[in-house]
Amino acid sequence: MNYYKQFSFELPTRIEFGVGLIESLAEQVTGLEAQRVLLVSDPGLLAVGVVDRVSDILLAANLDVTVFTEVEPEPDAAGVMLGAKLCKDEGRDLVVGLGGGSALDTAKSIALMAKNEGHIRDFAGLNVPSAPGLPVIAVPTTAGTGSECAVWSVISEKSLNVKYGIGGRNMTATVALCDPSLLVSLPARLTAGTGVDALAHALESYVNKATQPISEALSEKSMELIAQSLRTAVYNGADLQARSETLIASTMAACAFAPTRLGLAHAMAMPLGAKAKIPHGDVISILLPEVMRFNMVANLDKFARIARIFGVDTRNLSKREAAAAGVDAVAELVSDIGAPNSLAAYGVAETDLEELAAESMESGNIEVNPRATTAGDLVDIMRRCM
Repeated sequence: MNYYKQFSFELPTRIEFGVGLIESLAEQVTGLEAQRVLLVSDPGLLAVGVVDRVSDILLAANLDVTVFTEVEPEPDAAGVMLGAKLCKDEGRDLVVGLGGGSALDTAKSIALMAKNEGHIRDFAGLNVPSAPGLPVIAVPTTAGTGSECAVWSVISEKSLNVKYGIGGRNMTATVALCDPSLLVSLPARLTAGTGVDALAHALESYVNKATQPISEALSEKSMELIAQSLRTAVYNGADLQARSETLIASTMAACAFAPTRLGLAHAMAMPLGAKAKIPHGDVISILLPEVMRFNMVANLDKFARIARIFGVDTRNLSKREAAAAGVDAVAELVSDIGAPNSLAAYGVAETDLEELAAESMESGNIEVNPRATTAGDLVDIMRRCM
């Protein structure tokens, strides 16, 4: 790594982290000089009472609250536009996003569209000109997407089988309110998938061609925390130390990849999620080990470092052996936590692979991947994941 090369790093989101911090939500709202809140969440959190709990915190401070819970997994543009209309009609001046990546991406997109005309798809891409949206307080209830600090939201149009990212300064939360106590009831399967997504954020940013010293430091610490805590978070979800470590790891990974983008796992995840309807964390879990095997030869030093981060004693290994041990350590973690390992289990067929690869090649993550990649390479990787 040449640390003298030019780079930029910006962290526009203020991070507030701590167990029990959800009780300070009303103070965060009024600190942003807001009074009329749109609370965006999903039906699952509504059903288990989390939405009511958070709404009550706001109402107890005499804030005006409108609740919007029409958020789907892999959120759809129709929900964004419906929420934006409600936000405008109700005269809201701040959006609180409560939930996993789907709720937070929806909340950030609603906040953008509350101050912009047109359709959310008009802003697909990176730094497409827009007016700043409403302020957003992002409250994650999963440790994976890092949407609370990410400069991206990922939105689907399921009727068209398409998925796109909206990225840039105006797609960031104003405040990330990270309270690990909100994660203790997250099911093991979701803990596993979101945890591997966070790991992929840190890892793909770390090894790609756009990596830089600040993002590298964040990635290394994120991977270290996930390596030591994700298994515990999956199998003993009430462990607040494990929940805290996986949540801060997820947030750090999002900060890391904001200036660097990612790699092949995320390039392929977009079309696979859109066409095969595979949950994002699941598709990343399936792809990541094979993507690492493909990329390893292009950055042996970094992959050997990953092995050491995962606790592998590499002193008697060659650089290539150590790098391969890094891949094996990640594959072992994915297996240990019971994450899925087959595209075919989701209905992906051999005949789908060329079209999926062609769409993946349109991703901006291809150009920063550490190893030069063709559509044929992506077909081969997906074939090995069948």
